[in-house]
Amino acid sequence: MKLSFNKRLQKICKEKNNRLCIGLDIDPNHFPHFRNKTIEAMEAFAKDVIDRTIDFCPVYKPNFAFYERYGSKGYALLERIVNFINNRSLVIADAKRGDIGNTSYQYSKSILDNMGCDAITVSPYMGKDAIEPFIENAEKGIFVLAITSNEGAAELQNNSDDKLPLYKKVINIANELNINDNIGIVVGATQTDVMEEIKNISTGLSWLIPGVGSQGGSLEKSITISNQGNIGIINISRAILYAGRGNLDDIIQSAKNYTTKIQKSLYSLETC
Repeated sequence: MKLSFNKRLQKICKEKNNRLCIGLDIDPNHFPHFRNKTIEAMEAFAKDVIDRTIDFCPVYKPNFAFYERYGSKGYALLERIVNFINNRSLVIADAKRGDIGNTSYQYSKSILDNMGCDAITVSPYMGKDAIEPFIENAEKGIFVLAITSNEGAAELQNNSDDKLPLYKKVINIANELNINDNIGIVVGATQTDVMEEIKNISTGLSWLIPGVGSQGGSLEKSITISNQGNIGIINISRAILYAGRGNLDDIIQSAKNYTTKIQKSLYSLETC
């Protein structure tokens, strides 16, 4: 029997005893002086990071903007990275797509079916019909932007003037549409003041949690709250990819350090 996306996510996270999602936001402008800044060097770097972390990292999340800036060559690199991971871990396409139904359908065919990503981040701003084409296949998943980690999030997502904040409306829609158990939400790690409430209204939804690391969100609170009944994965990008002196050993050590912190938080949760 084929598993739903949320079940697939739970399974691989338990198998690897981890909730780490490494964000493959590869920017050659941040490379150390000893690494070339070519697209070929980007590919070699991505594959080195994957090879050295695949045994303990359950999820990778390439941000499409860092590849699409190179046009067709960058998109081809995205395809090669997904092929290189080769189902050894899950791949979330950080593409933030969302449009009228027939356009969202084409995005779904392109990224989930043709490229082979396991899930995609989705903007819900245009409503349910912008989301529905992405969730027809239960094995493939989405993470709907609910409340993000950036400073400007409160302007729309959690505006104190709204009777029902937008992020709650988004979560209500996600709950309603989660018939195939393949919907998750994006919850910024800097939003700890509303995480408890989100936990109570998002039963059955997986969480993708950016904002730990360079943005200063709390890993411990994010893990503890999001993994009570649901499953929450912690995305780390820059704090891993550009750790220390930028050499591969420093990068892998940073990924291992975050894994240790995640595992300690999970253990604390289990023993409470």
